[in-house]
Amino acid sequence: MQCGWPLLGPLQWIRYVNKLVKVKAGKDEEHRGWLLTVDPVSASLVLVNFGEGEGASVQVVMGHAVEEVEVLQEANEEITDRLQASFLPPRNRTRLDPEELRRRRGGVRRWLEKNRVPVEEEGGELRVAGVLTIEAPYGPDDCRSSNQIILDRIQKLIHIQPDHPDSDPDRPC
Repeated sequence: MQCGWPLLGPLQWIRYVNKLVKVKAGKDEEHRGWLLTVDPVSASLVLVNFGEGEGASVQVVMGHAVEEVEVLQEANEEITDRLQASFLPPRNRTRLDPEELRRRRGGVRRWLEKNRVPVEEEGGELRVAGVLTIEAPYGPDDCRSSNQIILDRIQKLIHIQPDHPDSDPDRPC
């Protein structure tokens, strides 16, 4: 890559994402890692290096200091998945049998209906008022919505649900 990294812009930077890169920055500085993203304002690079197990280290190289970026390797599917999952919250990794999932889905649905919240089942998900989705295993962290107010209220409601594995009876409403 030529000089002027900050001047390239997002359409050029995207070509480097999910690739192992070598970045020359400043006086005799060199950084290597998988390019996760580039900040569109500062042109700073976010590099990820995977350690033993599931650990990862993150390094930010400031865009104004970048002199050269060289692609060393393309990412395979496994590396791409690891990069995408690096900053996602940890999911409940325990596997629940279909009967337990059905029981939880039904319990959450009944609880929401009891609290006069419109809810319907769509496959294995619950759909609330057409704007929120609750996925398995049907806890507060399994709710998805672009409406933050509804998301917060439904999460709190599920959290105080009696007999729900994620409920906290001592938590104030």
